[in-house]
Amino acid sequence: MNWDQIEGQWHQVKGTLKSKWGKLTDDDVKNVAGKRELLVGKLQTRYGIVKDEAEKQADEWIAKLTPTVAAKPAKPSKVLS
Repeated sequence: MNWDQIEGQWHQVKGTLKSKWGKLTDDDVKNVAGKRELLVGKLQTRYGIVKDEAEKQADEWIAKLTPTVAAKPAKPSKVLS
């Protein structure tokens, strides 16, 4: 899974983000909205880590997330007639 897919499935994955990084506020999570660079910046700020470490953690998170998100079926959309 790539970051474009994360953006598209943000509502499904944002809970796992808060579980992993509890120092992130609800506003942080809302503003990140699946964008990698914003997440990296928030991790740097909230955890006082360097960019390389924040990127590593974000990439490890997405790698572990992939099987979980891929296994969830998409909600069927309603057809209006």
